[in-house]
Amino acid sequence: MPAPHDAVSPPHLRFAPSPNGRLHLGHAYSALLNDQIAKRLGGRCLLRIEDIDPGRSRPELISAIEDDLAWLGLSYERPVRRQSEHLNLYRAALDGLIARDLAYPCFCSRGVIQARVAQMQAEGTEIDRDPDGTPLYPGTCRALPAEESAALRSQGAPHTWRLDMARALEVAPGRHRVRCFEPDGSEAVVSADPSRWGDAVIARRDVPTSYHLSVVLDDDIQGISHVVRGSDLLAATDLHALLQRLLGLRSPAYHHHRLIMAEDGEKLAKSRGSETLGDLRARGVTAEEVRRKLGF
Repeated sequence: MPAPHDAVSPPHLRFAPSPNGRLHLGHAYSALLNDQIAKRLGGRCLLRIEDIDPGRSRPELISAIEDDLAWLGLSYERPVRRQSEHLNLYRAALDGLIARDLAYPCFCSRGVIQARVAQMQAEGTEIDRDPDGTPLYPGTCRALPAEESAALRSQGAPHTWRLDMARALEVAPGRHRVRCFEPDGSEAVVSADPSRWGDAVIARRDVPTSYHLSVVLDDDIQGISHVVRGSDLLAATDLHALLQRLLGLRSPAYHHHRLIMAEDGEKLAKSRGSETLGDLRARGVTAEEVRRKLGF
């Protein structure tokens, strides 16, 4: 297990939205909880903009995020870290993993993967799934001859980079653990199982990183000692614990909070068109009403 951020004083937390849509009540809850816990611990809460998706991240949405947070009564230190300004750093970390044979290029499209999984199912092969329910990558490109892989890359073939999970677990053997904490300050160490993610994508086709890679690097660089985020990311922490060990990064303590649900019982999400904080403001709802509704 990587060294914890015990030396960080005061404690550092962060709220890290992606500017691919307006904030909703779920984001407001997470931002307010981060702020509350930071104050309780006598620490600092930073704002980070996770804008590695060039197709969906837009400058006006960054401004809207900052405006919504200010409306809620939250303020943050400047400058605010934006991931799009640090792609070279993520590229260097990715190159290090590649040099150690811990990552390989994958040229498979989603359709190709789906077809291969369907073929395996038709042959009677049991398909393992990751914690999100997606079939694990069948390893097609892991077995690709080095010469063929290099030729495809030299031709400019689009590709992601996947973590070679079996190789990674050889390099970082033994039990993996994650420190978890509750808002009251109590802590526990729990076991993690990175293998259930299989050969996860750690760099996208369009940028030399992924959420998983950039988030562990940023947390270490910014000295984040306590990560407070939604329970939908609980399982991802297993993969993050492995990446921290592989990259020699320090490990924060984690708290995964409850999700704010819509009236139909589904998780609030930008992709579902959930009512945004901007919508609430337009209806005349005040920030104080939002804070009370969320328990702050």
